[in-house]
Amino acid sequence: MDKSKIKKVVLAYSGGLDTSIIIPWLKENYNNCEVIAVSGNVGQADELEGLEEKALKTGASKLYIEDLTKEFIEDYVFPCVQAGAKYEDYLLGTAFARPPIAKRIAEIALKEGADAICHGCTGKGNDQVRFELAIKAFAPDMPIIAPWREWDIKSREEEIEYAEAHNVPLKINRETNYSKDKNIWHLSHEGLDLEDPANEPQYNKPGFLEMGVSPEMAPDKPTYVKIHFEKGVPTAIDGVEMDSVAIVTKLNELGGANGIGLLDIVENRLVGMKCRGVYETPGGAIIYKAHEVLESITLDKETSHYKALVAQKLAELVYTAQWFTPLTEAILSFVKTTQKTVTGDVTLKLYKGNMINAGVTSPYSLYDPEIATFDEDNVYNQADSAGFINLYGLPTKVYAKMKAKNNLN
Repeated sequence: MDKSKIKKVVLAYSGGLDTSIIIPWLKENYNNCEVIAVSGNVGQADELEGLEEKALKTGASKLYIEDLTKEFIEDYVFPCVQAGAKYEDYLLGTAFARPPIAKRIAEIALKEGADAICHGCTGKGNDQVRFELAIKAFAPDMPIIAPWREWDIKSREEEIEYAEAHNVPLKINRETNYSKDKNIWHLSHEGLDLEDPANEPQYNKPGFLEMGVSPEMAPDKPTYVKIHFEKGVPTAIDGVEMDSVAIVTKLNELGGANGIGLLDIVENRLVGMKCRGVYETPGGAIIYKAHEVLESITLDKETSHYKALVAQKLAELVYTAQWFTPLTEAILSFVKTTQKTVTGDVTLKLYKGNMINAGVTSPYSLYDPEIATFDEDNVYNQADSAGFINLYGLPTKVYAKMKAKNNLN
């Protein structure tokens, strides 16, 4: 990249530690270039407060704050809920958010006539790949600046020192310097004591959890919630129809209050290393669980079992930055077809971190009580099973005779 040709840069801006110091760093290292900051609102709430003032004071020429929350939930999250896609039990909160943000950044960069796009992802993380592959999908010829692959800063401690030297205001300090990512779907925690998997997360320490409480701090009385789905998409809670954002918000409140959706895992990152993370996904965990329960009565066995294989592949594609690819598009088309009958109501009992199935109904249910009953029925002839077993077991019988004939163990 010829730095002398970089006059205008669009920066993926969150206002966090990394992107806060990138604005002055770009000006110092790229000919005092114009920096246009773009923040994608995917439901990070209070993190957006004062963002424009901070960006401008730090040296940006302007800040776009793009409300992507509804698009994020409906076009990225819910299709994966329909699929049942999880990556090593991780509900993909960060992986979901990067494609819509990067897509919008690429669109703004093209509109602004930018010479490059810049992001603050580290060289150890997954997000650098997610951002850059999404940018390539919408602005394939746009140069990309990744300061973590250029500058001499080696740690978050040095980042804080750089920020203090350049009068960049920060909401963190050295004692509470967890690396966090927050959106309407989840909150992730990494770093500090969590870098050692032997350390138990400080769930009960004030300020650690932000979306809810630990199971032991949850109420002693359970909370019941009924979720209605239309073709695999949640549309109502306790009989009240809501839009997608309101549903996730409401279930975050209910789940958080009951200690739902905490996950502590060491995951296999795209870049080849293992990394420990603690995730809060209260509403998302409820939606995934309820959808799974509903599918148990609305999907036939072969579709359900094959769909589980597809779900794992989709989760890997989403996690590894392959959202805007032909295979992801094809899988999502398959998943949408499977959801035609995934309509109905699921009631869950939320109690101290547990989600307990408390009833499920659907007009498309494949569960027939008359066939499944242990009592007397008039529709299932148990004598038929003898012929079925003889035919189903024929290969086993033939194989056993062959072994005996040839004295094989």
